Amino acid sequence: MNILLDRSARPVIGHRGAAAYAPENTLASFRRAVELGADALEFDVRRAADGVPVVHHDPTLDRTTDRAGPVASLTSAELAQVDAGYRFQGDGPEPGYRFRGAGVNVPTLREVVLAFPATPLLIEIKEREVQDAVARVLVECDAVDRAVVAGNDWRALAAFAGPPFNLGASRRDIARLFFRWGRPDPACRCYAVPDRYYGLTVPSRRFVGAAARRASTVHVWTVDDAPSALRLWQNGVNGIVTNRPEVILAARTHAAPPR
Repeated sequence: MNILLDRSARPVIGHRGAAAYAPENTLASFRRAVELGADALEFDVRRAADGVPVVHHDPTLDRTTDRAGPVASLTSAELAQVDAGYRFQGDGPEPGYRFRGAGVNVPTLREVVLAFPATPLLIEIKEREVQDAVARVLVECDAVDRAVVAGNDWRALAAFAGPPFNLGASRRDIARLFFRWGRPDPACRCYAVPDRYYGLTVPSRRFVGAAARRASTVHVWTVDDAPSALRLWQNGVNGIVTNRPEVILAARTHAAPPR
C-alpha cells in the first residue's frame, strides 16, 4: 500500500524536498530529503507556457530564482535555464548562496517522477489548467499508485476524482470535514492540512477521527520540531510534512505506537 494512504503508518514527508537544506521544489532538495530518510516527497505543480507540468510553488519566479515574472510565461525548456538556487541560503555548515550557479533549475514533473521511481509523492496542483497534463505524466510514468494528488481548488482535481488515481483533499473537502458543512468528496482518501489556520487547530482529535471513519489519512504541514510532531501523533495524525526530515524521523522513534 502507498504509505501516504496507510492509516497504520506515520510517514515523514519532505516538504518541497528538504527545504531547510536545499532550494525548495528542486531535484537537489528532493535528493536531500531522500538521503535524510524521508518516506515520501511533497511538492507543487504548475503549468509552463508550453503546457508541460513543472514543479514550482509560487505563480511567479521572483521569490526563489534569478528571474521575475509568471512561471506560465516561460516554456519548460526556458525554465530549465532558470537559476532556482539563486536566492537560497538555508541552514547547514556552509552558509551563504552556495547553490547559485550550481545548475539547480525548475524541474518538470516528469523529471521528478522518473528521478525517484520508488518514492511516494504528495502532489499539490496549483492551477486548474495543469491537471490533465499531470494525469498523463503519472499514467505514462507508471506512477499513479504511488502518487496522491491534492490542491486548494476542487476544480483543479476533477481529472483525479476516479480510478486509477488517489485523490487528496481540496480546501472545500477540508472545510466540510472540519465544520461538518456537508460531505467531502467520497473519493478523497487523504487530508493534508496545516496545524493551525486563522487561529483554529485543524488536525484536532475530532477532525482526525472523522477522517479515520472515512478510511482517510491526515498529514500535517509544515512541522519542523519534535515536540509538535509528537503532539500531533498523540492526536492520531498520520504523516508529518517537514523541511527537516531527520528531526521528525528522530522524534518518531519516541512516539507511541499508532492506535
